[in-house]
Amino acid sequence: MCGKTNRATASRGLGAPAHARDETAMIVRERPSAWKLFFVRRGSMMPRIWSQLVGVGVVSLLIVAAHRLAPGLVPGMNPAPFALIGIALSIFLSFRNSSCYDRWWEGRKLWGEITQGARDLARQSVMLPPAPRKRLLDGAILFARATEHHLRGTRPTKTPDAAPAETPDAILARLAALVAEALRGKEIEPIEALALNDSLTRLSHALTGCERLSNTPLPFAYTLLLHRTAYLFCFLLPFGFADSLGWAAPLATMLVAYTFLGLDALSEELEEPFGLAPNDLPLTSYATMIEIHLRQALGEDDVPPAPVAQDYLLH
Repeated sequence: MCGKTNRATASRGLGAPAHARDETAMIVRERPSAWKLFFVRRGSMMPRIWSQLVGVGVVSLLIVAAHRLAPGLVPGMNPAPFALIGIALSIFLSFRNSSCYDRWWEGRKLWGEITQGARDLARQSVMLPPAPRKRLLDGAILFARATEHHLRGTRPTKTPDAAPAETPDAILARLAALVAEALRGKEIEPIEALALNDSLTRLSHALTGCERLSNTPLPFAYTLLLHRTAYLFCFLLPFGFADSLGWAAPLATMLVAYTFLGLDALSEELEEPFGLAPNDLPLTSYATMIEIHLRQALGEDDVPPAPVAQDYLLH
């Protein structure tokens, strides 16, 4: 479970390296043909679990060999109980996978709300004079970037290490003060200030939801139970296959282990939607799209390029 602990720590801002943001991405690709699916590596769980699969195969081979050489010391077992345990384990792993996917999808919806709130600000801010409007939308861009780094525990590349980065909540407070200043200066009407504050409130609600996801993982005891059970099942399964499959038992065991251990690893990635794994959300791309839209709303030509997946990875 060390990998999960490191990812959870990084996404909570407890020591993630400044360059970690360059390693984050989401798999974006068309579905390959049925034949190519067997050889896809990018987006597969195989890079994470290949060493465990090799270990399961080696242990299975040793168990089969020991059973053949000394059946009295290493007896075979009735495979029926393994079938029942496998069904129960499949159900629990699927439930955990669904729960983790729900967290991933909620994170995507929350970032959709951030995007919508930023676009609402761009539309509503046309009532402001040019200078305050630019300050407001520049602040919204900074909020999106700060939220990205806040959730991942990284630092903006342009911020000196000694300088504290402005938090997303502090940026929203500054934008609210800007709206209040415009209202006091009679640059906008009260109803217009109310609309702008409603958009800032939606951004705050989305930020709070993202922080709730980031700071509240699935219960560790539940994850640990399934993790241990999956590994114990895979390492004991060769005893049930030794008599019926013989030397083919290691291959069958590795196929079963690929499914169970792969689901376990995938659940770990989806549980932290703002983490640093390949299947986590591409927060950098979301923040870039917000910046593109707001800078275009300001009539600026110098906008960043639209995010494009490179080698099937969208950052």
